[in-house]
Amino acid sequence: MNTLLWVLVGLLAYSLVALLLRRRGLLPSSVRIQGPFTTVHTKRGRDFIDWVATPKRFWRAWTNFGLGTAIVIMVGMFLFLLVQGILILQNPPAPSAVNQPQNFLVIPGVNDFLPLSVAPEIIFGLLVGLVVHEGGHGILCRVEDIEIESMGLFLFTILPLGAFVEPDEESQRKADRGGKSRMFAAGVTNNFAVTIVAFALLFGPVIGSIAVAPGMAVAGSYDGSPAAAAGIGQGDRITAVGGAPVDNETTLQSALRSTDAAQVEVELDGGESAADRETRTVTVQRSLIVAGSVAGNPANLSVSDQPITVTQVNGTPVYTQRGFSEAVGDDRFASVTTSRGTVTIPVGAYVTGATADGPLGSAGAPTGESVIVTAIDGERVTSSSDLDRVLDGIDPGTTVPVELHVDGGFETYQVTLGENPRDGGAFLGVNLFPGSSGLLLTDFGVQSYPAGTYVALLGGDGGPDALGISGAIADSPLSAVYVALILPLASLVLGIPNFPGFTSNVANFYAVTGPLAFLGSGVFLLANVCFWMAWINLQLGMFNCIPGYPLDGGRILRTSAEAVVSRLPVSQPYTVVRTITTGVGVTMLLSLLLLVFGPTVLSG
Repeated sequence: MNTLLWVLVGLLAYSLVALLLRRRGLLPSSVRIQGPFTTVHTKRGRDFIDWVATPKRFWRAWTNFGLGTAIVIMVGMFLFLLVQGILILQNPPAPSAVNQPQNFLVIPGVNDFLPLSVAPEIIFGLLVGLVVHEGGHGILCRVEDIEIESMGLFLFTILPLGAFVEPDEESQRKADRGGKSRMFAAGVTNNFAVTIVAFALLFGPVIGSIAVAPGMAVAGSYDGSPAAAAGIGQGDRITAVGGAPVDNETTLQSALRSTDAAQVEVELDGGESAADRETRTVTVQRSLIVAGSVAGNPANLSVSDQPITVTQVNGTPVYTQRGFSEAVGDDRFASVTTSRGTVTIPVGAYVTGATADGPLGSAGAPTGESVIVTAIDGERVTSSSDLDRVLDGIDPGTTVPVELHVDGGFETYQVTLGENPRDGGAFLGVNLFPGSSGLLLTDFGVQSYPAGTYVALLGGDGGPDALGISGAIADSPLSAVYVALILPLASLVLGIPNFPGFTSNVANFYAVTGPLAFLGSGVFLLANVCFWMAWINLQLGMFNCIPGYPLDGGRILRTSAEAVVSRLPVSQPYTVVRTITTGVGVTMLLSLLLLVFGPTVLSG
C-alpha cells in the first residue's frame, strides 16, 4: 500500500470519528469539523490585537507599501499562471515528480520534496507563517476600525493549513476601500517580511558559521561495489586513501588512480554527530564494475539489480580504472570481457548532448547523443575524467583537433575551446556521461554528497569543487533567494540531490565555525529553521497573491476593480466588477488545475 493510499485511509477514519463525536455532542462549540477539515474558533486575544494596533500611522504606512508590492506580484502571478496554462494546453509536458498532485500539499513525507526528517522545522515555519499572516489581517482590522468576530486555526485533520480572522461583516462593509485593501494586503506583507528576516539570518551569520568538513562526503555506495563490501556507506567521510589525504571527490579519484594495487587502506570519519563520530580504517578489495550505463551505449549493457564485473580488456586482466586505461592504450577499440560476455567497443568519453552554438557545435560537429570523444590535441581520451584532465592542460581560446567516433567511424574537427564559466578552464560545451563509452566504471564504488555545493549555493564557502550558478541569475541581487527556492527541487533544476536541510544524517559532512560557533550543533537547527521558514513564508505570500477569491489577491482585485469602475460612466458598476473578478478568478482556477493535473491528463 503506497503512502498516498495510507493518507486517504487516515482521512476517512478521521472524518468518521469526528462525525461520531459531533453527533454525540462531545465536541466543544469552538471546534467545527467538516470532513477532514477542522476549524478552532476563539474570541481571546482581541485585546492584545487592539494594543498592537495602537500605532495606526505606522501600520497604514507599512501596509501601503505592502499593498503596492502585492499588486505587482498579483499581476506577475496572473501572467505566469496564464502563460503556463496556455503552454500546457499547446504542448503538454510529460508527467514528472514536480507536478504530481501530492506534491502540491505542504505535508512532509507525502510531498516528495519536503523531507520527513525536517518535519518539525517545516511545521514550525508554517505555523509562524499562518500566525503572522492572519495576525496582520487582525491588526489592520482594528487599525481601520473593523470589529473582529473571532479568530482561530484551520486544520487539515491535525495539521495546520491556515489561521483566520473573522471580521464583523457589518463593520467591514462600512470601511473605505483603501482600508479594506490594506487589511487584505497585511497578511502577505508580513509573510514577505518574515522571509526577508529569515533569509538575512541564513545568508549572513548562520551560513557563515557552517564550513565543509575535510574529506569526501559519502552519499552512499553502489550495491555490490568494493566500497559497499568494505562497509563504507552514507554518512562516512573519506579522509585518506593509501596514506594520501583526501579532501574531495577529485583528490579521491587522484589517489585511486595513482596506484594499481588490488587492495587499498581507506581512512574514514563516520557518525551522525560530533559526539558519536568514529574514525576507522578499512581495507577495500578493488574490482572493476559497471555501476551504471546510458541507454544505447556501444556495449549494449544495462545495469539492473546487480553490477556488471569487468574482468579483462584486450585479454589483459583488469581490476582498476587505471588498469582499464592502460590496457586500452592508444587503441580506439577494445575487447572488453564482462560477467555478461565479451564485446568490442570504441573507448572514449561519451557525449549525451552538446549545445549547437558551443565550441564543438560551432565547429560543425554533431550535437546529438552517441558521440564519443576519443582524442583531443593528439592526446588519447578513454573516459570523461581523461577528457577533463586533458582540457585542464589547454588554455581557453586555443584551437585544437578533436577526434570523435560517430556512426561507426572517426572524424576530426578543429575546435576553438571555450571558457568554462564555473572555473575558467577550457571546455567543449558538451554534457558527458561519467565513465567510458556510456558505462559508469568504478573500482571503488562510492557516490559523493555535494556538501560544499549546498554551502556555496547558500552563500558560504563551499570549497574549490563546489558548483555554483552562472549567467544572468548569478548576477542578480536576488540570486541567493532564487537558489534557496529551488534547492528542495535541486534534482530537477540543478542535477544534484534535493536539499533536505542540515539534518542529522549529513551533519558529519559539516563543521561549525565562525560567529555562531558557541551554538555548536544548534547552528544546524537554526539553519534549518531559517531555510524552511523563509521558503514556506515566501510560498504562502506568493500563493495568496493569486488574484482569485477567496485568496487575498482576489479580495484586493475586487476592491481595486471597485475603485476603478466607480470612476467610470457605467450604469451597473456592481455587474462590471463582478464580471472582472469572476473572469479573472475562473481563469486562475483553470490555470491552477492545468498546472496540477494537465501533464497527467493531457499527455495521456
